[in-house]
This record gives sequence, structure tokens and C-alpha cells, in this order.
Amino acid sequence: MYAVIESGGKQYRVAPGDVVEVELTGAEGDTLELDRVLMVSGDGGVQMGQPTVVGAKVRASLLGQIQRPKIRVFKSKRHKRYRQTNGHRQNLLRIRIDGIDLPDNS
Repeated sequence: MYAVIESGGKQYRVAPGDVVEVELTGAEGDTLELDRVLMVSGDGGVQMGQPTVVGAKVRASLLGQIQRPKIRVFKSKRHKRYRQTNGHRQNLLRIRIDGIDLPDNS
């Protein structure tokens, strides 16, 4: 069983037990519920959302906050003596997928 979720404008394919790094959100506590489930595949086949699967949720545990390696952004203009260097480190949340809850179709 796996699901495609959306978090921070990016899509991730997750299954129970996976460890995923997503963009930092305002999450508090030890658990997180992701309700932007775009697709679910399981024993009953594939359910596609329009745009999300109604009632489907992905449960996750927070493992900690990390940062990506620093990237350098360098701008310059020829013949003008213009040079500018900036750096950026993206904050991320490392989460472990605990389970995928499907809606009841009864």
C-alpha cells in the first residue's frame, strides 16, 4: 500500500515505514496528519483524487528538524564590477510514515 501526498507544494510517494524529509510546517507535538492525499493504491485498487481523495489521511511521527546543505547563489554582470553572493539553507522536517487511513466506502 502506498499514497501520493502533497506537502509544501511538493509531491511525495510514501508507504508505511518510510522516512521522508518535507518542508518545515507549523506542526507541533509528536504526530502529524497529512490530509492532502492525491492518490492511494492498496488492496482495493487505485483511488485518484479530484484533486484529493476525500477522507484519506496519512499519519506520521516527527523525528526532528534538519537543514539541507548550504547552496551558494552568485550573480554578476560583465564589465560593470557587479558581484553578489548569497547563501541559503532550507529547513526540513524528517517524518516517519506510520499509516495510511482510507475513507469508508460503505
